[in-house]
Amino acid sequence: MTPAKNPLVAFGAGKVILLGEHSVVYGYPAIAGPLSIGVVARGVPSRSCVLDVPVTADAAQKRMMRKAFARAARLVGEPKVKVTLEPQLPLSAGLGSSAALAVATSRVLLQAAGQAPTPKETARLAWEMEQEFHGTPSGVDHTTSAEEKLILYRRVQAPSGATGRARELKSPRPVSVVVALAGARSPTKLTVGALRERQARWPERYKRLFGQVGRLVTDAAKAVEAGDLEGLGDAMNVNQGLLNALGLSSPALEDMVFRLRSMGALGAKFTGAGGDGGAVIGLFSEPEPVVARLTRDGVRCFASQLAGPRAQGDIP
Repeated sequence: MTPAKNPLVAFGAGKVILLGEHSVVYGYPAIAGPLSIGVVARGVPSRSCVLDVPVTADAAQKRMMRKAFARAARLVGEPKVKVTLEPQLPLSAGLGSSAALAVATSRVLLQAAGQAPTPKETARLAWEMEQEFHGTPSGVDHTTSAEEKLILYRRVQAPSGATGRARELKSPRPVSVVVALAGARSPTKLTVGALRERQARWPERYKRLFGQVGRLVTDAAKAVEAGDLEGLGDAMNVNQGLLNALGLSSPALEDMVFRLRSMGALGAKFTGAGGDGGAVIGLFSEPEPVVARLTRDGVRCFASQLAGPRAQGDIP
């Protein structure tokens, strides 16, 4: 295959799960939305198909990135392109950094191979990379990033393996969150593995809890489409309570949840795997003053609009 002729640039959005993390792995629905920040991938002509891994990655991360890249590259004929990555997201914070990387990289590989980087084709290629990163991911992260829309997602089992179905959720009002980092996050595999052990030991108890989360997600989806931000926020608060009941929260996460609520959040919860720390999201009608105040207090944070009408000139 001939080298890519022109420099290529692609973006992969990070993500937050508004409701339904963990239970989505067991076939229950989740609501997830794309962030305004993520990973930028750039491709330039090269003698071979190669990934220039970020210097900030440790040895294990570099090996995993190269394996994932090689897996995706083989599926598009290994176009002669050198891909470099510019991460904007904090790594391992529950914000879909690996999915954003996979989506951005997949878009560059598809373009370099002369194929259109449609959401469907991008998601197909990114899914291969995500399996290298996580083994058996739910699929919600890369789907959200590839679609770049607020979605209602459910994992389904097909003859060819696990896959997912997504439906866009449209809101007549802006759905905006403040994302704040709290504590040091535990590895996802440890958090998920410990929950899986408890679920296997007391299956009926955990099935009831997952079922309650699933019903909350359905209620929240209706609230989004009705523009009922108060209803959505309340569902987020209840979901946080259930995540705590599932043994997934921590003092650092709970402190940030209550801090955001005290600042006027309509709802607040952690997003992602949970554990000792990670990202906490708060639903705000006016997030900018909250970001300014938290930043002054030394909290790493940012705001992002996930759905709804945008002010003229806003970047989607």
